[in-house]
Amino acid sequence: MADQAKVSIERDLRLDLFRGVGLWMIFLDHIPHDVVSWLTLRNYGFSDAAEFFVFISGYLAGFIYGPIIKTGHFLAALKRLWKRAMEMYVAHIMLFLIFTAQIARTVRKFDNPLYEDEFNVHNFLLHPDVLIGQALTLRYKPVNLDVLPLYITLIAAAPFVLWMMVRRPNLTLLASAVLYVLARWFDWNLASYPPGSTWYFNPFAWQLMFVFAAWCGTGGANLLWPIIKSRLALIVAGVWIAFAFLIVMTWHIAFLDAMVPKWMIKLIYPIDKTDLDMLRFTHFLALALIVSRYVPRDWTALTSKWLRPMIMCGQHSLPIFCFGVFLSFAAHWVLMQYTRGVWEQLVVSAAGILAMVAIAWVLDRAAKVPNLFVDATEIDDAKTALEPGKA
Repeated sequence: MADQAKVSIERDLRLDLFRGVGLWMIFLDHIPHDVVSWLTLRNYGFSDAAEFFVFISGYLAGFIYGPIIKTGHFLAALKRLWKRAMEMYVAHIMLFLIFTAQIARTVRKFDNPLYEDEFNVHNFLLHPDVLIGQALTLRYKPVNLDVLPLYITLIAAAPFVLWMMVRRPNLTLLASAVLYVLARWFDWNLASYPPGSTWYFNPFAWQLMFVFAAWCGTGGANLLWPIIKSRLALIVAGVWIAFAFLIVMTWHIAFLDAMVPKWMIKLIYPIDKTDLDMLRFTHFLALALIVSRYVPRDWTALTSKWLRPMIMCGQHSLPIFCFGVFLSFAAHWVLMQYTRGVWEQLVVSAAGILAMVAIAWVLDRAAKVPNLFVDATEIDDAKTALEPGKA
């Protein structure tokens, strides 16, 4: 019980909470034309769940592995981070194979080619011998499978970024900002498949969010705290969030769109997700400032049963994300194949979230099962201790 209490105190449940909320939002956003997806962040501001995940991943990398590297254990951090990157790579490939098989089976069984075109697997079904190699090199990605390659790339580069971060934190952050500007100016991005296409999440741009979060995790957040607590910063963040809300509402309400000046339209559009537009980046920072001020680390609600489902999902983010991809396609298939009524959308969305919570609960319980296998060295030590004269 003492060990469990120690873990619960040291672990920042806010990160698990928002990662869990992000997983639910991703699931809902991946169901086309789902009325429940109106509850997700993308309908009320410039940023969405993608910023949540990249920031949290970068912050945890800096918070956990920054001190390890700072004490001279770079290889230990490198091993653990690359192991995590490899786990995500294997998960991505398995997800890719099962996801494409799921779509192929649906196309054949229901004689509906719409799915293979909608989810960008038509070419794979025609030329699997070519595209399997493209998938292994992260060049070919069906729809909804774009984000894991970004995480793999960022986590693989994290040891070297953190090595520089613990020595020259501000200079490393500046270099990240310069890379971001150059990537947008010269259209730097990684090649994708088919030829001529690029990654949906440009790692040269999205690294800025990751590196900034790592900078915060290695001590930068303490430097920003006086700004976060200032009244002026709160007002600016609130105004920016309100502005983003009004702009997004113009996408859905015609008369509001007519009220936006032409010069402003030219100034802010397009709001590019691929290259992490500054409107998205600053909108997320404004939200993060509000959360930092009003959701403290010791917030009592974090231990309540009402938030536990989201926190559990966030604590098992990789398997829940993969499972959510299958669920979103299954929900889309049900709504397209049978009915698309509002009540049906509500039921399918709720069933998907409940399934994610159930899987997270099973994983959480499995993680708490004690290990009954004893290491051979421990057995030998126990025998020695029990020998006469050794006690």
